[in-house]
Amino acid sequence: MEQVNRVDWEKMDGLIPVITQDATTNEVLMLAYMNKEALELTIKTNFAHYYSRSKQRLWKKGESSNHLQEVVDILIDCDNDTILLKVNQEGVACHTGRKSCFFTKLDTNETISEVEINTTNAYGVIDTLYHTIQEKKNDDPNKSYTAKLLQGKQNSMLKKIVEESGEFTFAIKDNDTEEIIYEAADITYHVLVALASKNISPDRVKQELARRFGISGIEEKNSRTDK
Repeated sequence: MEQVNRVDWEKMDGLIPVITQDATTNEVLMLAYMNKEALELTIKTNFAHYYSRSKQRLWKKGESSNHLQEVVDILIDCDNDTILLKVNQEGVACHTGRKSCFFTKLDTNETISEVEINTTNAYGVIDTLYHTIQEKKNDDPNKSYTAKLLQGKQNSMLKKIVEESGEFTFAIKDNDTEEIIYEAADITYHVLVALASKNISPDRVKQELARRFGISGIEEKNSRTDK
């Protein structure tokens, strides 16, 4: 596509910022990134596609939530290194359930827009919890256990994973169903905190699990040993 090559991909190391704006109200909805393939898909399908740096993959906006972005216009800036998308937004743009991702005042931390849609079911509990953990990174550690883990010493965070794993194994040994579920939830939470500390989306774990379908456990482990 000739228009795709207008972008100065080399200058931007193959990834350009994209500002997405409501075509009717001109409200800025979000900022994301595209590689060449994402822009090509956006032009071809007329729906916004991006490249997720946290998930390390292409994604169609609304692929999980069905909150699609129908593209009305695509503009490029004077330096050929930033895209402005004007879209018709189906549902909401933000994973929090708000129309726009820009809803928090920098100086006061005040929230200036309300949640319009409960997105937990759309994104799933794991992804929603991961995003919630990310949002708490800069909270007061005296008021947020999550912030305390993320802002404290890494060894303390890792010890909690070991501790919760031990409690989970004892629950399995004791055949206590309720305790097994409770401890499994604890492990999951603390693992997500550790992933968030490294900005690794759980989607990448899902991709790795999907990669292993059809591969025997022995074969998979041997492939890692051989590296």
